[in-house]
Amino acid sequence: MLNLPGNPKRHLIIFTRYPEPGKTKTRLIPVLGTVGAANLQRQMSEYTIFQVQELQKAVDIFVEVRFTGGDSQLMEDWLGLDLVYQFQGEGDLGSRMVRSLFDAFQSGMEQVIIIGTDCPGVNAQILATVFEKLHAFDLVLGPAIDGGYYLIGLRQPILELFVNIDWGTDRVFQKTVDIAQKLNLSYVSLSPLADIDRPEDLPIWEQALASQMEK
Repeated sequence: MLNLPGNPKRHLIIFTRYPEPGKTKTRLIPVLGTVGAANLQRQMSEYTIFQVQELQKAVDIFVEVRFTGGDSQLMEDWLGLDLVYQFQGEGDLGSRMVRSLFDAFQSGMEQVIIIGTDCPGVNAQILATVFEKLHAFDLVLGPAIDGGYYLIGLRQPILELFVNIDWGTDRVFQKTVDIAQKLNLSYVSLSPLADIDRPEDLPIWEQALASQMEK
């Protein structure tokens, strides 16, 4: 694990959804069924939490789960009492991310990363690397193969990065980079990784599970 310089206040926000059948991973329902798709959401969220807990063994970070669906009690019953839970609130994805970022920075955090639970390639080492890079860059982005991004890290809340973006399209990452360049932000991109959104993505998840079992 990386030996991170200094000791800034580091905040990791995980965006997820309570795994209620029929309301999550809807593009996978034709293949997995409503219960199967919800179970995948459950497993992927737990996998992400595990990676974050591995990071916490080496790096001092504050972890928060921003959720949709369910309620705080259901989230605690599912993922335990050791995490902080906060409802994502209304609005599009950009509005919800901005809200979470402003809350984190207003609480005194100096480095904030947002991740989802759809990308099994995100592990403790990658997250540690991002916190390290935030010492040198204003913005760290993890591009997803589908054109979105699986991770964003910032040293301050920058509203412009989240407005006038067509979320869910293959232009999200490039549009964010374009905005960063116009704002003269220093930024760095990580290696592209795959999200698990469509039936053809499922082998990636199976490979991640197999790799985890080998460790």
